[in-house]
Amino acid sequence: MEKIKSLSDLKKKREELQSNLKLREQGENIENAIVVKVAMATCGIASGAKQVMEVIINECNKRNIPAVVTQTGCMGYCYAEPTVEVTKPGEAPIVFGYITPLKAEELVTKYIAGNELLDGIIPVNYEKIDNK
Repeated sequence: MEKIKSLSDLKKKREELQSNLKLREQGENIENAIVVKVAMATCGIASGAKQVMEVIINECNKRNIPAVVTQTGCMGYCYAEPTVEVTKPGEAPIVFGYITPLKAEELVTKYIAGNELLDGIIPVNYEKIDNK
């Protein structure tokens, strides 16, 4: 973390933090937004999910991607932590596993911004009730 040496540095840091917070609090208008959920249960945090979430927020900010980035509890994929679920408007969610900070950057640039799938997709192993 950078040292704050002046009032302008403090103001810059404040704007950055408010921008990051805005991404997490856009929850009421998520129908037309990309929703990114980072699993932050104990196993996710122990595997580096906090750093992954920071990278995703920073990369979305950097690229002006209108995404709601939030944390969630256990998704049941402890073997593949850190895990990230990405839901694009009108599409089914995709869960990615084994996400490192470097892979989180790749997730934003390739999948979220460019629709290119990455390695590490965890296949759906359940059926929704409303499909029956």
